[in-house]
Amino acid sequence: MSPVEPRLTLERRLLREHAILIACDEVGRGALAGPVAVGAVVIDAARSRKRVPQGLRDSKLVPEHRRAEVAARAASWVSASAVGWASSVEIDEIGIIRALGLATMRALADLRAHGVVPEDAIVVLDGNYDYITPAGGTGLTIRPVTKADRDCASAAAASVIAKVARDALMTELHDELPAYSWARNKGYASPEHREAIRDHGISHHHRASWALLGEPTLF
Repeated sequence: MSPVEPRLTLERRLLREHAILIACDEVGRGALAGPVAVGAVVIDAARSRKRVPQGLRDSKLVPEHRRAEVAARAASWVSASAVGWASSVEIDEIGIIRALGLATMRALADLRAHGVVPEDAIVVLDGNYDYITPAGGTGLTIRPVTKADRDCASAAAASVIAKVARDALMTELHDELPAYSWARNKGYASPEHREAIRDHGISHHHRASWALLGEPTLF
């Protein structure tokens, strides 16, 4: 069975009532190390009438060797894009849900700095929970949509743009601490990553409150 191809059905409907649409999706939520990232993209009615970029899918469904080119096409298709971050330290301090809200607000602030007015938009958020409003997103119109990254082309674009950005960062961190093999596992709980934690302890890029209890911090 082939992967579901995202469409623009929901976007076109919502853009009848709103001037712009901002789609947001997170990557890195379940990782043991590294930040969480939230991609945010902007489309308007004109963009929603264009063809969905070739190969665009939820980032989890795009082969790794093709993600960069798909992300580049997605970035060219949307009106604007941004990636917001929350660090592993912030995740430990405030929890993952609040960190997701913080990262999203940072992505929206980046869009605002480039002339986008989020208050004019309908914000489509992948998932079934609005973590933006509690993070300070009052005045925004939030529309949580389950499986938006699978079904909505705008959310798929946000997903793959954020995924490529986060993977690039984790590859850079691998060069700093190669023992954890982050260039391959991107901070997720692969067997080699778990073994490295047992052998070396945790680093300052790990989320100490997650699956690393009892391990010493060596770096």
